[in-house]
Amino acid sequence: MFIPRSLVFKSLPVSNVFHLFFFTGGTADSKMEVKTSLLDNMIGVGDMVLLEPLNEDSFIENLRNRFDHNEIYTYIGSVVISMNPYRSLPIYTPQKVEEYRNRNFYELSPHIYALADEAYRSLRDQDKDQCILITGESGAGKTEASKLVMSYVAAVCGKGQEVNKVKEQLLQSNPVLEAFGNAKTMRNDNSSRFGKYMDIEFDFKGDPLGGVISNYLLEKSRVCKQPRGERNFHIFYQLLSGASDDTLMKLKLDRDFSKYNYLSLDSANVNGLDDAASFRTVRNAMQIVGFMEAEVQSVLELVAAVLKLGNIEFKPESRINGFDESRVKDKNDLKEMCELLGIEQSVLERAFSYRTVEAKMEKMSTTLNVAQAYYARDALAKNLYSRLFSWLVTRINESIKAQAKTRHKVMGVLDIYGFEIFEDNSFEQFIINYCNEKLQQIFIELTLREEQEEYIREDIEWTNIEYFNNAVICDLIENNQNGILAMLDEECLRPGTVTDDTFLDKLNTICAEHQHFESRLSKNSKFLTDHSLPHSCFRIQHYAGKVLYRVEGFVDKNNDLLYRDLSQAMYKATHSLMRQLFPEGNPAKVNLKRPPTAGFQFKASVGVLMKNLQTKNPNYIRCIKPNDKKVAHIFTDSLVCHQVRYLGLMENVRVRRAGYAFRQPYESCLERYKMLCKKTWPQWRGPTRDGVEVLLTDCSVPSEEFAYGRSKIFIRNPRTLFTLEERRRACLEDLATLIQKIYRGWKSRTHFLLLKKSQVVVAAWYRRYAQQNKYQKIKSATLVMQSFIRGWKARNILRQLKYEKRCKEAVTTIAAYWHGTQARMELRRLKTEARNKRAVSVIWAYWQGTKARRELRRLKEEARRKHAVAIIWAYWLGLQVRREYRKFFRANAGKKIYDFTIQRIMQKYFLGLKTTTMSPMDNTWPTQPYGFLEGAHTELRRIFHLWRCKKYRGQFTEEKKSVYEEKLEASEIFKDKKALYPSSVSQPFKGDYLEIQKNPKYQKLNGAVEEKVLLADLVNKINRANGKGSPRLFLLTKSNFVLADQKTGQVKASVPLPDLASVSVSTQSDGFFALKLKEGSASASKGDFLLSSEHLIEIITKLHRIGTTAADRDQINIDISDEFLVQFKQDKVCVKFIQGGPKNGNSAACKRKNNRLLEVSVPSP
Repeated sequence: MFIPRSLVFKSLPVSNVFHLFFFTGGTADSKMEVKTSLLDNMIGVGDMVLLEPLNEDSFIENLRNRFDHNEIYTYIGSVVISMNPYRSLPIYTPQKVEEYRNRNFYELSPHIYALADEAYRSLRDQDKDQCILITGESGAGKTEASKLVMSYVAAVCGKGQEVNKVKEQLLQSNPVLEAFGNAKTMRNDNSSRFGKYMDIEFDFKGDPLGGVISNYLLEKSRVCKQPRGERNFHIFYQLLSGASDDTLMKLKLDRDFSKYNYLSLDSANVNGLDDAASFRTVRNAMQIVGFMEAEVQSVLELVAAVLKLGNIEFKPESRINGFDESRVKDKNDLKEMCELLGIEQSVLERAFSYRTVEAKMEKMSTTLNVAQAYYARDALAKNLYSRLFSWLVTRINESIKAQAKTRHKVMGVLDIYGFEIFEDNSFEQFIINYCNEKLQQIFIELTLREEQEEYIREDIEWTNIEYFNNAVICDLIENNQNGILAMLDEECLRPGTVTDDTFLDKLNTICAEHQHFESRLSKNSKFLTDHSLPHSCFRIQHYAGKVLYRVEGFVDKNNDLLYRDLSQAMYKATHSLMRQLFPEGNPAKVNLKRPPTAGFQFKASVGVLMKNLQTKNPNYIRCIKPNDKKVAHIFTDSLVCHQVRYLGLMENVRVRRAGYAFRQPYESCLERYKMLCKKTWPQWRGPTRDGVEVLLTDCSVPSEEFAYGRSKIFIRNPRTLFTLEERRRACLEDLATLIQKIYRGWKSRTHFLLLKKSQVVVAAWYRRYAQQNKYQKIKSATLVMQSFIRGWKARNILRQLKYEKRCKEAVTTIAAYWHGTQARMELRRLKTEARNKRAVSVIWAYWQGTKARRELRRLKEEARRKHAVAIIWAYWLGLQVRREYRKFFRANAGKKIYDFTIQRIMQKYFLGLKTTTMSPMDNTWPTQPYGFLEGAHTELRRIFHLWRCKKYRGQFTEEKKSVYEEKLEASEIFKDKKALYPSSVSQPFKGDYLEIQKNPKYQKLNGAVEEKVLLADLVNKINRANGKGSPRLFLLTKSNFVLADQKTGQVKASVPLPDLASVSVSTQSDGFFALKLKEGSASASKGDFLLSSEHLIEIITKLHRIGTTAADRDQINIDISDEFLVQFKQDKVCVKFIQGGPKNGNSAACKRKNNRLLEVSVPSP
């Protein structure tokens, strides 16, 4: 080996070192392996361009090998092949997103994230519009692939409140469209029955701004009839399973699927699909996208109307002229449908029985038989549902479209039906396969153009590539003169009897000699013996194979006629959406011209789509389903081979390999293979191209096997690349062995040095430990000796102290006894003296007590004698009085006592009333003292209240009286209706808050207003674009109201009060109000006014009072609701009030949620 050992670690990147180590069997976990290229450890071949040998069998075997190892993605150059695994794989985690973010396309193993990242980075960094074309047959995983692309772009683009809102709306549009446009088929439980193209618009930073969705060819025939084993569109089953009982009652529906003729019963319930949960998801998605509740209810009413329409049945009724006329059997479903749509029952019933034909100035009415009535019913159902679906797409576009008017970068995602070959192929399959022919044509053209541009850019000689050009097939179908679609339109428009057979005869006449057209009755005799071709069919040799089409139904499906009577009946409906869905039903705009056919419309749509795709850089995802059983781990070779053929994948590989099969930048090539040459290892110091030339020359690669471009090396044969890879792998094994040897030696030396260092440390620690133990023993012995000596000294001192203490205690005891004797002798002397003094005091006290008791007895006796005399005198006087008045007492005493008692009671009662105040607001009143005063008590209270109210009113001036009348009117309008009213009761109505007469700033404005200003206040005018307010001066007179600029005083708007229709406010404590103008009035051109003021109660009260007192105009309506509509110029915007603390304080905040919704957050009380 020529590599110096000292240079190994210096030259290799860390990731390559670990790769080498683990590649040769390192001991670390294999999950830590780092892949640095598509070619590292690949299962099979990751890029089909490198497949050797290249044939159909090896192609299928390579797909099977990768599928068995859960590698569901494979490249063909920049094209991604996606196999449907029919199970969840752990390859879509946030970690995977970060792994593929900002990485080279071929740097990691094939993945759909690599293509999405390449497209997004090209759009963001190189300013190239992108489109991602996703094709494949039903059940191959196209819809899931588009979701993965959108979710990846949403994950890697910028963040922020507005950006996250746009991303959420774009992602949530999918559940809505899937519910109304997807259905369960035999091949797929969630099959898209329409084509979808979404343009996602980005700003210069790569952040999404919005999007536009286009839909193609909804399979509306599924509304009326579904093949066995398939279902109608998801929304019907979701509505019946997930809606609440109250909602179903309003829609007049029942949960039982069997009650509706348009719903197939054999596959109504699908394993793995929860229709009830899906309905809740759809409702939530519609709310996020921006649908208002009224719009959601209108959509559900139309879905219910379609179900009711399918239950209408007809019976024949004979007429006098011998013709049968259709009549509705049971009119209950017809009645309920008319109630849902707001149509008169008789109008719709007549439209099912008669048809009006207009030609120039003539009009003729004909009866419909039962078959024609059923045709009319189904045509109405299909048109109603398909137009509802188109309206949904338009409504979603209104919500998700970009608001900015500057140029946007665009990424388009096309999810459209793949090539379809069934046992019974009809008009729908013909149209779908035509679209796939156009996509295949543009795919080949753009792929060749991309190859040619790269060859020219790299200055490589371009060699012409032979390939099958399907332009001849597209011309057979779309030619304006002799094309199949042109002839079908001609048959539909020509007079006379037109049938599917006449259309086939015309094809046999004109297309008989075409090499890609076959028919049983063709003029070309070689088909006369082909008995596999029925008489009523024709066969087209598509690029994907031969397809047999049955002509039955081609003319009717292409015509797609809806009788004018039904269109006019729908236009008469009062439902909010019907006039938008059926504009041709307007009697004032009758158009006798036949509408364009379905084929013509689809051809035009495909043409617009092709032009759009040609202006963008294409990225392709080819989806393949491995089996028809929709289960995991099964790979059916025949089915996969069929899809590989009609997707043209082999053709694509041949185009990529026609020149040079592999190309790589010089830097990457030199970095990958530099270890194969001594001169380029470990580092090449010169230009990278010179290094690659030296490398290939040293490796003896033949010169015809490669070519040098400006920035890339081009390798012609994959075998050359695989030879280089084998040599690199062998070299890496040698490098890994050398690295392992050096690593093991370094590890052993490091271990020895560690042991040596450890021995020194252990010895030092042991010596320290031994010395510490010795020191502790010496220290312990010293402490014992010191303690014994100190104890002996202490005991001597203690004996001496005890002796001295005993001597002191003896002296103290003797002295105490002597002092005690002296104290007791003195105590005895004092006690004797005290006893003598106390005896004298006691004797004197007893003597004084005896004298006092004697005097007390004398006084009591004298008092008893005086009291007895007074009692006897009183009795004597009483006896005289009774004798004098005895004769009068018996006759009048009872009445006088009663009158006297009543008089005293009334005097006391009236004196008690004097405490009542004169305030009319005082409701206090003395309680009723006696039961007999009940009536008088109540009447006196009423009279007194009226009298004091009259006295109080007599004090009012005319101005004060007017203010109280306004307060009374405000109470009638807002009491118990608006939360702001209680706080306004205590605030007086001033009217002129700006002092407009005195303030010289408003002198110009005062001159512009001729009448007396009743109210002048500063308000905020709400802007519909962002929900922010602009200050305005609001002036109110008896005849109009004026809005003026706060700074300049210039009049912005002057509206006569007769033009004011109503005023809308919320029930919350906010100051927002909407002044709604009458439709058609001169002032209504600019729309309604949404204002906010701190004096809302006073403003609306004065407006209402002016309208009430004026005799020449109607009274102004006051609408109090938490959700109302405001007309801004041409659009109606819903203003919705919710409770919740705004971020800017305690005041209410207004914010725009989408184009049709302003949300006002009001602080919670």
